[in-house]
Amino acid sequence: MKHVPDDPSDADACREAALTLLDAAARSSGALVKRLTDKGYDSQVAEDVVMRLVEVHLIDDEEYARSVVRSCAGRMLGFRGTVMELKRKGVDDRLALNVAVDAREQGVFEDAAWQLGRKVAAKTQGMEREVRRRRFWSAGGRKGHDPEALRRVAHELFDEASES
Repeated sequence: MKHVPDDPSDADACREAALTLLDAAARSSGALVKRLTDKGYDSQVAEDVVMRLVEVHLIDDEEYARSVVRSCAGRMLGFRGTVMELKRKGVDDRLALNVAVDAREQGVFEDAAWQLGRKVAAKTQGMEREVRRRRFWSAGGRKGHDPEALRRVAHELFDEASES
């Protein structure tokens, strides 16, 4: 049963709910506002409470977004997949794009593509080259990798490996 607050405009109760949610898991400010309004709090009260939590540095959307990027890289997601995940987690579109671009410039997604390529290469050892390439491209596409990065990895792991 969903708990509805006694007074949807009670800022103290909303703040307590916000802190409880933050204790359970880190969240973006956008995701927290959504959760609070879903719980029945007035949207303006929820926004005010969350803005105050941002002011006192209990919520840092940029740091949260960077932690999501690290998590995505660990899951071997590419640029597109990471931006989608950031947006799904309530990170502002502009911040999501900026943090993902920074990560791309640092080579995070290139590294993730190589990690994915090595994983697929190991799993498909002994299969025909075209089957191995197709499986790698499918996995890379599902994870939101850039086709150019996939092309480089596929060439080195599957084309050059079969020539030797």
